[in-house]
Amino acid sequence: MNNHSSNYKIKALIIAVAATLSVTSVDAKSKEEYQQRKHAVFKRIATFPVYLNTNINLETVAEIVAASEDGNTLIYTDGKTENLGFVDISNPGKPVPAGIINLGGEPTSVAVAGQYALTAVNTSPSFIAPSGNLQVIDISSHSLIKSFDLGGQPDSIAVSSDGRYAAIVIENERDEDLGTGVPPQAPAGYLIIVDMHGAPETWTLRKVNLTGLAGMRFANDPEPEYVDINKNNIAVVTLQENNHIVLVDLKSGTISSHFSAGSVNLNNIDTVKDNLIELNTSLTNVPREPDGVSWISNSQFVTANEGDLDGGSRGFTVFNIKGNVVFESGNSVEHTIVRHGHFPDKRAGKKGNEPENAEYAQFGKNKFLFIGSERSSVVLVYKLKGKHKKPKLVQVLPTAVKPEGLLAIPKRNLFIAAGEEDSRDDKIRSGLSIYKLSREANYPSIVSKNIKTDKFLEKMPIPWGALSGLAMDKNDDDIAYTVQDSFYKKSRIFKMDVDQVPAKITKQIILKDLTGKLTAVAPFMVNSDFTVNLDPEGIETGNDGSFWIASEGKGTIRSSSKPFETLNLLLNVSSKGVINNVVTLPTSVNNRQVRFGFEGVTSVETDSGTVLYVAFQREWTGDPKNNVRIGRYDINTNEWRFFYYPIETPLSVNGGWVGLSDITYLGNDEFSVIERDNQAGPDAAIKRIYKFSIKGLDAKTDNGSTPVFPVVSKTLVRDLMDDLLTTGGFVLEKIEGLTVTEDGTALIVNDNDGVDDSNGETQLLKLKNIFK
Repeated sequence: MNNHSSNYKIKALIIAVAATLSVTSVDAKSKEEYQQRKHAVFKRIATFPVYLNTNINLETVAEIVAASEDGNTLIYTDGKTENLGFVDISNPGKPVPAGIINLGGEPTSVAVAGQYALTAVNTSPSFIAPSGNLQVIDISSHSLIKSFDLGGQPDSIAVSSDGRYAAIVIENERDEDLGTGVPPQAPAGYLIIVDMHGAPETWTLRKVNLTGLAGMRFANDPEPEYVDINKNNIAVVTLQENNHIVLVDLKSGTISSHFSAGSVNLNNIDTVKDNLIELNTSLTNVPREPDGVSWISNSQFVTANEGDLDGGSRGFTVFNIKGNVVFESGNSVEHTIVRHGHFPDKRAGKKGNEPENAEYAQFGKNKFLFIGSERSSVVLVYKLKGKHKKPKLVQVLPTAVKPEGLLAIPKRNLFIAAGEEDSRDDKIRSGLSIYKLSREANYPSIVSKNIKTDKFLEKMPIPWGALSGLAMDKNDDDIAYTVQDSFYKKSRIFKMDVDQVPAKITKQIILKDLTGKLTAVAPFMVNSDFTVNLDPEGIETGNDGSFWIASEGKGTIRSSSKPFETLNLLLNVSSKGVINNVVTLPTSVNNRQVRFGFEGVTSVETDSGTVLYVAFQREWTGDPKNNVRIGRYDINTNEWRFFYYPIETPLSVNGGWVGLSDITYLGNDEFSVIERDNQAGPDAAIKRIYKFSIKGLDAKTDNGSTPVFPVVSKTLVRDLMDDLLTTGGFVLEKIEGLTVTEDGTALIVNDNDGVDDSNGETQLLKLKNIFK
């Protein structure tokens, strides 16, 4: 392990644990623990990047996670490296890598029985010749005790609470690239029951045939997906492609019942991939096609309805053992995810947020249901209350990208989510997110208000995501405004009450070119309904209630790989969103355009009127290395002048670049900016707030020759790395928005990239009095 990753681990974990309320022992029955159970919310206290068990340059995966019986060791499957990984969470706020064992195949699932980790391993050479084994691993020594041939490709595994049985689904999954990719495709899958009497060497296996069941869509190809066992030793098995559920009595090895998972009707959802979140479409008779399943009692279980062949119902369902629906989430999961800024629009035309897995556990008197959304990278937490145990939403937890495995550890007041996606080039690392029952949550920091858009429709959340610039209201320090960038069409401004916790988006202002000002400059950016497709990166409020928007240009002049498409623009917009004026840079400057342009705008009131200052993200053609422009635009004279701001050189071990993100005026000729690199997680190194003064400096015009502008001197105000680590997650890449309140408090927000190659997490940081 190199020094950088080691230092990151130590620093991240120390800060993460410092952010928790306290760390109590496993057996503590303190007043604090009682209060935590009473208030019953979860707080993320750490995220363990699983590459720490291998190498920072290696692609790794955390898919399914289990825990030792004492709850001190996490065990996860890593199908990429064919390893079983171990993490010491004796102190859950400071997880420590505890080694790996190579399994000689792809581990698909893991469960714990006593001192052993039971691992299902796929060794299939092809789809038509599936094979796999059950490997019994001693947790303390990481040694193989016994291996059993399973005769096919395993997926999920579960162990009964009394330790008598294990159940393993043998999926024998289909080849999705064969023909139309739909079943039936031989050989058929089945269920394996492991009778765990005595030492592992004496365990025996039984096979349960799942074919030929009435009502199955593909009677000869069950493809079982997931399994869980209740206290009566009844296994519930989901047959996802068949949209079917089977209950198996493990003692007798017989099917006790089976039934269709049924279908749902969904209204007011988004089913169109169009870089817009619009909850105005419907789906009819959508098969649930459940994936993960969890018992919530001996008579009821919950399914996470991911969908497969025919879409997905985008939610979860509670069934009883007779096959009756006790509770259906309908569109509420999707609406909750939209409200929290996590909706993946690029998946809207497919299966939406894709609920992947479900977990149930009781913490004291609180009965919790956890639903993991694969494409939104969140876990929705519900309490089951009342006679009918109707789920009530408690909170939404951010995870590493694509959560798969969910694990509750009630004896330690912990919950774990395993995020399987790993792509260093996309700034994504696979990780185990660790949450502790607490008196208060640390997520979300922004939600949106439910509004009624039509008298005949239900109230629905204001859709949002990909936030960029920030600006305070000139007359109310409880109100801020923000914009979303070009990930979304139909550009808009959001009004946000930042005095609430979490902050609440209360209004959206959709920009429109009703007077033709933008059409005159860039007609292709105006839609038929007069809405506009800008790239808003910065926002400033005016004394008259209007706004200034900095829209970043797209493309680089004379580039074949990133060709020029749009100019950088300053737009004055009325309080109702009507574009009043459009300002472009001088031609001599536009001829230098590089695709990293306008990133923030702020205003200064002078004796002669308003002057705008704009931050460019990176150097443009002809600019000296590590010198980024600060543009000065005088509204009265229409004149542009420029300063240079000295940018830092990259410090990340993964290379990349450093640029500016936002700018805000502090008074007395002083400004503040965000300076950041384009790295995230353990590779992030520069996320900082600086201030600089222009006192005594005269900005210069760009005459088209070699630029010679005065260079400002900067002072470090705050290194944000520590602040970003206190959220318990990975350091976020795009720290984009900055504004300052009257009392000197800085508000900072990140861009979640529209939940594309991102976990969708948005953090609004409030750093009190740092400019006082």
